[in-house]
Amino acid sequence: MYNELPAEQYKEVEQALLHDPELAATCADLLLAQQTLNGIQRTPSQQSTAAILQYSRTFMRQG
Repeated sequence: MYNELPAEQYKEVEQALLHDPELAATCADLLLAQQTLNGIQRTPSQQSTAAILQYSRTFMRQG
């Protein structure tokens, strides 16, 4: 999560995490959240797409 920092700032963050258990726990929670979000499906399922397309075909005909 902080790998994009310059080397000196990276070391400072690493030291802060070693000496502050609350900060380390928060960082661990954020890393887990990041991994979870990265694993989420970003496109609709085939069934959802088909339902949307079917609805769009009949939308203007209703009413």
